Amino acid sequence: MSGIPTVSPPPDHRTDVTPAKTKNSVRLDVQLGRLRLSNPIAVASGTFGYAREAAGLVDLARLGAILPKTITKEPREGNPPPRTIETTGGMLNSIGLDNDGIEAFIAEKVPYLASLGPATIVSIAGRTQDEFVRLAARLDDTPGVDAVELNISCPNVSGGVDFGTDPAMCERVVAGVRAACSLPVLAKLTPNVTDVVTIAKAAAAGGADAISLINTCLGLAVDWRRRRPILGNVLGGLSGPAIKPIALRIVYQVAGAVDAPLMGIGGIATIDDVMEFFVAGATAVQIGTANFYNPSVSVEILDALPDALAELGATCVADVVGTIDRE
Repeated sequence: MSGIPTVSPPPDHRTDVTPAKTKNSVRLDVQLGRLRLSNPIAVASGTFGYAREAAGLVDLARLGAILPKTITKEPREGNPPPRTIETTGGMLNSIGLDNDGIEAFIAEKVPYLASLGPATIVSIAGRTQDEFVRLAARLDDTPGVDAVELNISCPNVSGGVDFGTDPAMCERVVAGVRAACSLPVLAKLTPNVTDVVTIAKAAAAGGADAISLINTCLGLAVDWRRRRPILGNVLGGLSGPAIKPIALRIVYQVAGAVDAPLMGIGGIATIDDVMEFFVAGATAVQIGTANFYNPSVSVEILDALPDALAELGATCVADVVGTIDRE
């Protein structure tokens, strides 16, 4: 014996893993195309920073996946302040994809994220299809990255959101990324369109392993005394409980029209919220705004999940996904 401790390699979330079982024998592992998660509870991009910020507040190893802040090719300063404001039932944000760029992310953030255990799903945003493809290809060569989420739906920047509002552009960018890298691909779509189902069909046709629904709803906050917008960028993205009915509606509609698995996002703060998304058609969920006021909410929900599934007689998450009565 050399006395040198051995370190187990991080799990490969693109291969089969031993199903996690709970005290009442309910399996929590889920499959999102080529991506397998140990459980369906993830934290949404932009709400957990790069995970270090929450390390002392939540047992990060228990999460199914972590989505760090969206990354762009070059560093971005983001939008002018104020960038956030609390609203009735939620918050408006106009961060503007503030980040240090892909190379700094790979060098400074990925090693820590990869050491935690959950899948690392990297959110990327580009101004052009070529930028999306190059970002994904760069991450494909990066150990510790398990999947990419294409942020084609951010309402706080110009350019990239176009891919989430035009079906042809959406299909092309997903297909381009799929061809350029071997990582599982998630497409995050915007609710700020007339027909999300058409965009979701295009993402699936392009080869998306899963579709994330939804990004924030475009909104405005006004200081009526000064007769001015409150946010520095004027408009912002509304998140939190106020958008949950919209998100549930979109998950329900897309689940009835597209075969790709869905990642539900929007106003999730309780185990009841999670179960509603599952029944409506989501295979997994991302928790976002709730992290700001209760950083441990994800593990609290995870603790409650086995009993909630067992209450419906389910032995795994898949047993309840999309089981809403459509009659």
